[in-house]
Amino acid sequence: MGSVLAALLGVVQGLTEFLPVSSSAHLILARAFFGWDAGRMGLAFDVACHVGTLLAVVVYFWRDLVGMARALPGLFDRHPSPPARLARLIVVGTIPAVLAGLLFGDVIEDRLRTPVVAAVTLGVVAVSFFAVEALGRRTRAHGTLTAAEALGIGVAQASALVPGVSRSGATIVVGMVLGLRREEAARFAFLLGIPAILAAAGREGVMLLERGLSGGEAQLFAVGMASSAVVGYFTVKYFLRYLTGHSLAIFAWYRLLLAGAVVVWLFVR
Repeated sequence: MGSVLAALLGVVQGLTEFLPVSSSAHLILARAFFGWDAGRMGLAFDVACHVGTLLAVVVYFWRDLVGMARALPGLFDRHPSPPARLARLIVVGTIPAVLAGLLFGDVIEDRLRTPVVAAVTLGVVAVSFFAVEALGRRTRAHGTLTAAEALGIGVAQASALVPGVSRSGATIVVGMVLGLRREEAARFAFLLGIPAILAAAGREGVMLLERGLSGGEAQLFAVGMASSAVVGYFTVKYFLRYLTGHSLAIFAWYRLLLAGAVVVWLFVR
């Protein structure tokens, strides 16, 4: 049963890490509704899910990442190349999440990881999806962003530390407000999320290396990593395709339905 649960939770992580529906909210609600507690799977499983989703996004954006790595010597040039400029924007956009994690990470972890908070934020962000879709046509590509705009999108990413907000959802909304096309906002959101996922995997990975990995944990690690990586890769691929011709409405309605289900559950449990 442990491997089956690990696979199912890995699928949930792979889907919800990239779709604008909040992975943290789904894991909180899965535990509340069904008793699927990812925490009881252990530190190895946490690392596996983060490594899996990291692999998914790195493989998908491999060419972009190689281009940025090669352009790093020109990161601070007055007129950087497009890959160097993109790398600079990602560095700037990562700053708010780092600061928010250092300043508020413990408070969020201790007080906000509840079904009530998840229901509220699921609903609020759903309304923001409808609002941003009503703004009209957007034409910009993510390469046209300024440092200040990247910082604003980074603030949106930092807000996703609150369960239910969704890193991809918040960053896509702000990107669209700034005039980016849906798919361009999502591409930048996924690239911006790589340092955050890497930091989470690295922090937990160091703790795992310090205490070692048992045989049972190794099996859960492999299952969780594989399922989250495969599902995550195809989620990124087809979500970006979907956004080229479709609105965020389906995700907004899904979030509202899930929030409503939480409210009903809170009243009848």
